[in-house]
This record gives sequence, structure tokens and C-alpha cells, in this order.
Amino acid sequence: MSKKYLAGESLPRALFSMTWPMLFGVVALMSFQLVDSVYISLLGVEPLAALGFTLPMQQLLVGVQIGIGIAATALISRALGAGRYTRAQHMGGLVVLTGCCVSLLLCTAIWLLRVPLLTTLGASTALLPYTEDYWLPWLTSAWLAAFLYFANSIARANGDTRLPGLMMVLTSVVNMLLDPVFIFTFGWGLPGAAYATIVACLVGSAIMYSRILKRHWLDFKPSQLPIKQALRDIFNTSAPAMLSQLMPGMAALLATRLVASFGGAAIAAWTLGSRLESFSIVIVLALTMALPPMVGRLLGSQQLDRVQSLVLIAVRFVMGLQVMIALFWLASRWVIAPALAPDLESERYLMSYMLWVPLSYAALGVCMLMVSVCNALGLPMRAVWISILRLFACYLPALWAGAMLAGMSGLYIGVLLGNVAAGLISWQLYQRGLGQLNYSAAL
Repeated sequence: MSKKYLAGESLPRALFSMTWPMLFGVVALMSFQLVDSVYISLLGVEPLAALGFTLPMQQLLVGVQIGIGIAATALISRALGAGRYTRAQHMGGLVVLTGCCVSLLLCTAIWLLRVPLLTTLGASTALLPYTEDYWLPWLTSAWLAAFLYFANSIARANGDTRLPGLMMVLTSVVNMLLDPVFIFTFGWGLPGAAYATIVACLVGSAIMYSRILKRHWLDFKPSQLPIKQALRDIFNTSAPAMLSQLMPGMAALLATRLVASFGGAAIAAWTLGSRLESFSIVIVLALTMALPPMVGRLLGSQQLDRVQSLVLIAVRFVMGLQVMIALFWLASRWVIAPALAPDLESERYLMSYMLWVPLSYAALGVCMLMVSVCNALGLPMRAVWISILRLFACYLPALWAGAMLAGMSGLYIGVLLGNVAAGLISWQLYQRGLGQLNYSAAL
């Protein structure tokens, strides 16, 4: 009888070994995106504005690719946990084929509908020449990024986070090195940023696919896999995951509109606070990538008690870490806010933000973990409900109520209360879902 996954191994050590490569990868991606924006800003206001109009479309494309990637991680890891290695190989091939086709259709539709889309988004006629030159190479780079992401998902599902983490760092470095060459030295301007991403993704894809093929993690023979059922499994997992990925963007838009009613200084402080939040939860983001393949394999090998232990370890770590980060922001706000804020009014808003909002990062981290864990457990609709309740029953109503009662300070307190409520609800929903799985397993 084969040894069960992680049997006799230390769960904290296993979780750490899966998470740290993803941490470096996420930091590298965030750094590349920041550097990319800085280089483009040197070209002037119009190219930067043209880049801004890609963001809603980028969110859509990334949401679709992450949804399919979540399906890949969940389905492959569960097959491996159950000892069905051939099925895992063929599911990997089907996921790549399906994901690439869906991404290609979406990119093609965006290109064909670019003028109506840009007009709807409010782009002026002066910006259309910039977007016309940029969108084709940008969409090509977006498709190649999805192609690379699917390979990373297959590697993570097979328990290897070092290779995808290394590729995230490598592609980010290549992109940052090529950006100034393509944008300024070759004189390609804004499209040069997209060409740099294309080259980086080609390099990363060549390495990733050669490695996963060599390790026999990827294969596709339609005769050895029930295609209709497999496609149904992919859709049932990826569709709710896509919805979960797209909802935060909608909520962010509504929150920004609410903050904008308090003026430019409030928006400036909110934007700066959002940057602080991104760096504060970077380890949580790494955990959301590392935890699902472990949970999926434990589920596949019928070790639900180990799932509960692993998730508890992750939750306790996130809560302890985020409380320490919140205390750091609280203690250093007298130094950081004046250094970042462009004027005194923005500084005052940012000081208030740093007093209240970071205290909610622990609950926000728990909520993010529960979404990824529920997807890995084969409970995608539960993950969707966690996202819906967090954003539209807790977060946004609390923001609105706080803003109506006490202005921007009340809004920040609303963020705190909304995230705490969402964290508690998400934990309860996860516990109920795990209880149902335990009950089904006992029958």
C-alpha cells in the first residue's frame, strides 16, 4: 500500500516549504508591475492614460485565467491524492488546451470590440492612436501570460512551488531589463512595454513546459479521458472561481466612487492606503497559491483531519502575522504618512487610515484563505458565497454606513468592522463545508 500524502510529516514545515517560493514570485510580480508603470509614466500623460484603460480588460482576462488555474490545481491535486496519476496528466493537458482556447477567444473579442469598449470606458479621441498601437501587442502578451500561468498551476498541483516561483522571478526580471531597451532605446514607446512582456513570457513558457513535460506532468490523449465529464468538472470549478476573482474589482470601483465624494485628498490617501495593503497581504497571497494543492491532495487521499490541522496552522499564522503588521503601521504612521502624502489634508486622511484599516488585515487574510481552501475542497459555490457576503453584505454596507455617520474616519472604521464580520462568516462557512465532507465520507 502506498504511503499517504504528508503522512508522518510536519505540516508547518511542509506549508513553509510550499509557501516561500510563491512569496518571492508574488513580490517579483508586484515589483515588475510598479517598474513598468514608472517607465510608461516617463513617456507622458497620454501613454499612461492609455495603459489605464487596459486595466478593466486586464482584470477580466486575469480573472478567467486564475479561475481555470484554480480548477487545474484542484482537479489535478485531488487526482494525485487518490493515486490516479494518469488522470492527473491528462487533466493537465485538457486544462492547458481549454484555457488557451478560452483566453484566445476572449482576447480576440476584446481586439475586435476595442473601439466600442474604449468609447464606453470614456477614452477620448486623442488617446485612440496610443491604444490602437498598444492593444494588439498587449493582448498577445496577456495570452502568453495565461499560457505560462497554466503551466505554473500544473507544477503547483504536483507539489512543486519552487519552479513556478522561480519563473515568476525570472520573467519579472527579464521584463524589467527589457522595458527600457524596448521603450526608449529602440524607440517603440508604449508598445515596447508589451513586447518586453511577450519576450519574458516566451522565455518562461519555454522553460516551464520543457520541465513539466520532462517530469511527465502533462499529457493529453482524448481516448484515455472522458472528455465531457472532464470539461464539466473544469467548468464547475473554474466558473465560480472566475466570479470570485471578478467581484473584488467591482467592489473596489464602488468603494472608490464612495471615497471620491470626499474629494481629491481622500482619494489620494485611499490610493496610498491600498498600496500599503497590497504589500501587507503579500504573504497571504503566497499562501493562497501554496495551500490549495496541499489541501487537494489531502482530500484526494481521504485525510480530512489533516486538512483541518493544516488550515488551522495557516489561519493562526496569518492572524498572528497580520496583527504584527498592523501594529507596525500603527506605530510608524507618524513617519510614513508625512513621507507619502502629497499635502496636509491627504496626510490627515492617511493617518486615520493607518489607525483603523490595518487592524482588519488579519480577518481579511482569513477570508482570502477560506476562498482558496473551499475551491480546493471542491466547494466552489461556497467560495463564491464567501466572496459575495464579504464584499456586498459586510464590506460595502459597512463602508457606506460609516461614511454616512462619521465621514472618512467612519468609512475606515467601516472597513475594519466589515472585514472582521467577513472573516468570522467565512470561517463558519468553511467549517460547515468541511463538516458536510466529513459526513459524506463517513457514509
